[in-house]
Amino acid sequence: METKVLTAHVPRPLAEKVDEIAARLQRSRGWIVKQALSAWIDQEEERRRLTLEALADVDDGHFIDQQAVEAWANSLDSDTPLQPPA
Repeated sequence: METKVLTAHVPRPLAEKVDEIAARLQRSRGWIVKQALSAWIDQEEERRRLTLEALADVDDGHFIDQQAVEAWANSLDSDTPLQPPA
């Protein structure tokens, strides 16, 4: 696989944690950073997918009205709480 060098300034405590983990796992600092960056990218891509899915639901009219949620939340302290809005 072709690689590209990325350079980043990170706070010293973060760099020291990377070094500690690298030593504990007997892996290089680069390996640790690649694992962390890969996991972060996966998380961000999933967050974007879920956001686009939610926006599509809103566009299709699939959402719960804020007033219904507030009425339900306000009823929770009463003797006869409402059913959660669906």
